Amino acid sequence: MPKLERSDLWSLEEYAEKRADFRSEVMQHKRHRNLNLGEHMRLYFEDAKTIRYQVQEMLRIEKVFEAAGIQEELDAYNPLIPDGMNWKATFMIEYPEIEERKQMLGKLIGVEDRVWMQVEGFDRVWPIADEDLERSTEEKTSSVHFMRWELEPSMIVALKKGRSLFAGVEHENCHIDAIECSDPLRISLTKDLKNIEIN
Repeated sequence: MPKLERSDLWSLEEYAEKRADFRSEVMQHKRHRNLNLGEHMRLYFEDAKTIRYQVQEMLRIEKVFEAAGIQEELDAYNPLIPDGMNWKATFMIEYPEIEERKQMLGKLIGVEDRVWMQVEGFDRVWPIADEDLERSTEEKTSSVHFMRWELEPSMIVALKKGRSLFAGVEHENCHIDAIECSDPLRISLTKDLKNIEIN
């Protein structure tokens, strides 16, 4: 999946005109790119479309129109676009009550490293989390993490042939058994991957 360039973006004026329609398109797209892991955790899988929306929104909010500023936003967000051999996602830990959230973030230190994906018939794939900066401390984990799962070519081929996809969490204070990804999610994630031929 190619990275975004300045030529892929609308100017602030163009985006103002197209924003409502584009936002509706992206929200529909996102419906098939997230996964609940129990009641309090969710994965939001990123791709070029979701990241383009994020960049356009940041440029709009910050009123950035100079080339250097636009490139700065692209440099910050482009690493979140999968490259055809992996998936990338924003991982959210969601507890609405402040005290409960504080308590659980203390119990879930390291959970970002224990959220697995599994193609039917293959071993679990563990994530590489927070490559840009450390988001956990000795006292608590963050409520937001960024993750990458690297897939083997044979896994990609199997997915392209229709194998099921599962996810779960294996942490001392949070065990979530295998959840099968819905067909729309599996199909959407499979489209992120290269076409590979294995002899």
